[in-house]
Amino acid sequence: MNTTEDGTTIDTRSDKRITSLRNISQVNIKPQINRSISVPKAKQLTEIVCLTSYPPRACGIATYSKDLDRVLTDKFGDTFKLNIRPLETSSSTHKYSESIDGVLNTDSPLDFLQTAYNINSNPLISLVMVQHEFGLFSQNEKYFYEFLEYLDKPVVITFHTVLPNPTRELKQNVATISSHCAEIIVMTHNSARILTNDYGVPPNKITVIPHGTHLIAYDDKRALKSKYDLEDRTVLSTFGLLGPGKSIETTLKALPKIVEERPDVIFLIIGRTHPNVVKENGEVYRNLLKKKIDELGLQNHVRFIDEFVPLNHLLEYLQLTDIYLFTSKDPNQAVSGTFAYALSCGCPIISTPIPHALEVLKNGAGKLFDFENSSQLQQAIIDLLDNEEERFKMSLNGLHTSVATAWENAAIAHAKVFEKALNGSMELKYGKPPINLKHLKNMTTNVGVIQFSLINQPDIESGYTLDDNARALIALCQHYEITGDTSDLKYIKTYFNFIFCCFRHDCKFLNYVNKEYQFTEQNDMVNLEDACGRALWALGYFLSMSGQFPEEFAKLTDKAKFVFEHSAKAMETFQSPRAMAFIIKGLYFYNRFEERDCLNAAVVEFADRLVLKYRDESDENWHWFESYLTYGNSVLPQAMLMAYSLTLKPEYRKIAKASFDFLLSKIFIDGKISVISNKNWHQKGDNFDCQYKGGQQPIDVAYTILALRYFHKVFPLGGYYSLMETAFDWFMGKNALDVIVYNPCTGGCYDGLELENVNLNQGAESTISYLLSRLAFENIDE
Repeated sequence: MNTTEDGTTIDTRSDKRITSLRNISQVNIKPQINRSISVPKAKQLTEIVCLTSYPPRACGIATYSKDLDRVLTDKFGDTFKLNIRPLETSSSTHKYSESIDGVLNTDSPLDFLQTAYNINSNPLISLVMVQHEFGLFSQNEKYFYEFLEYLDKPVVITFHTVLPNPTRELKQNVATISSHCAEIIVMTHNSARILTNDYGVPPNKITVIPHGTHLIAYDDKRALKSKYDLEDRTVLSTFGLLGPGKSIETTLKALPKIVEERPDVIFLIIGRTHPNVVKENGEVYRNLLKKKIDELGLQNHVRFIDEFVPLNHLLEYLQLTDIYLFTSKDPNQAVSGTFAYALSCGCPIISTPIPHALEVLKNGAGKLFDFENSSQLQQAIIDLLDNEEERFKMSLNGLHTSVATAWENAAIAHAKVFEKALNGSMELKYGKPPINLKHLKNMTTNVGVIQFSLINQPDIESGYTLDDNARALIALCQHYEITGDTSDLKYIKTYFNFIFCCFRHDCKFLNYVNKEYQFTEQNDMVNLEDACGRALWALGYFLSMSGQFPEEFAKLTDKAKFVFEHSAKAMETFQSPRAMAFIIKGLYFYNRFEERDCLNAAVVEFADRLVLKYRDESDENWHWFESYLTYGNSVLPQAMLMAYSLTLKPEYRKIAKASFDFLLSKIFIDGKISVISNKNWHQKGDNFDCQYKGGQQPIDVAYTILALRYFHKVFPLGGYYSLMETAFDWFMGKNALDVIVYNPCTGGCYDGLELENVNLNQGAESTISYLLSRLAFENIDE
């Protein structure tokens, strides 16, 4: 490809003079398409083509696109296939992985035409996504605009830079791009305002999706500092591809006085020099910084990590950082990926006021200082180093922000934009992560599973509960039943032993145990019927599969049988509806263990009590056992249906189905599950208010999924499995806030949906609730 003095482009492959895509539309091009996809097969996924820079090309958009590709594939790989087409130039090419089918050479108008032709002629491709930066199409904007015009598939474009006060030409260029796009994505509300106010782009065409952040399993800061030879150092850091725009010298000028007050301070400059900077000027900028360091006598207080740091190491560097510094001197830098990384690692941040920082730090996750103002930066660092409590609050605020903008949530937001661009013709199917016991096992000591966590770190001060260990026993038994993983046996023993130790001389159970393994006063102040019922459920399940355990479990089985039979007898007077439901569930599984109708009389006793409660409260408009809907509702109809399975009494079946269908009509709204909020129980006679109020707990979703699974078993054509899938998607982000509740990095589950965000802590109840829900989809037909 060559260019003449008059600007005309010559394609040496066809030896034809080309001035625009329209002039070459009749060129005889051999379509580069796979003939095997000319007729779509029923099971073939629709494809979304993504034009972008991509690794190994070293730039921020390439890294961004790699992360987006990963999460979209993980979450929606059963809905669509993302087809990456890297953008290249004639002078800069890269070797890509085998999954990349082809590239687009932005220096070649013929490549634009060929790509457009292939997209239009492939019936599997439904959408085109473009990661846009004007520099990616430098000197060839005209061909890009004509490429957009030539496409007959919807286009979604992400503007990575939106400049205010545009020139007439820039405004026209953006208007041209916008006219050919179905949807536009920007990363800040400020960029959205500029697009509307300065460029005239209709606001209903714009969606704000913040730059993604990484979910991480937070490690011990002192251990990480030791790993990287930074013991007893207070760490300031910055990272990214190095260049003059980073204004690292602003920090260097501030350091001498900081070091004078805090001699333990060290400043990490993490990252290689930007390849474009190296190409044009070599390492001039880095050498200038080194010279400045020598002049200021900071050799022992500045460390260069001059490499392209692997992601796992980068996240560790950021976790050990005490304050992250962002000193860009470009006021029009809309967003920074490096900034987002630091936020996700809980770094307190001091930043120049770029639009991204103005939006993200407004909740108190950091401080701002003026561009290139070293004295302001110096004072901000000193003040923050002197205030550990403020740094902790900043870290926590940053984590709340970063969870909302996690890559997994960015994937959901992008998928919804694709849905909109395709006019709802694409139905999103949320993927199910692999089963991961990491966090549950991390929360477990040799005594049992700890009740609460601080983020993902076990909080031993919270002690233990029978409730959590009973549910954990069921989850680990199910996992062992499915996988045969012998490493589960240790934890099964631990959880069983905890339950056994809670068994008292009156043949009932206590629930609350402190970190010193002593029963607490809380056991005297709380009705323990529900906890006792859960223990019986867990013991029944343990016994139901005891034949699969190794011989060494024989003594545990004998113990479980003894405790079960005596506690079931002691619970005969229980009146709590949920306690009775849990007892019925325990009896159901115990009957599987004995393989005879040994306890049907007890099942009838408890089921008949629930029938009486149902008759007392139900009417034409209220098909329920109580005069309100509160927590754990689904266990009641599930227990009634289990009672029917054991006794074949038609009334149990009728009440089970009527009550469950009534409940489902209240909690499945607009294609999502919205369990009863603990902020506002639903009272009989009140108009049902479906407005979201927060306070949704994973345990309620889990109980609903378990009930749906059993109803699907009894009524396979009742539509319950579809609702089961929808309910599980609540954990994956199909909920009122459109955010994930399960953390795939830790294997933990957040403690619930609040009004505007998730509760970051990943306690035992929530994590086990997720595991029970996920395990429910294994061996679904059994």
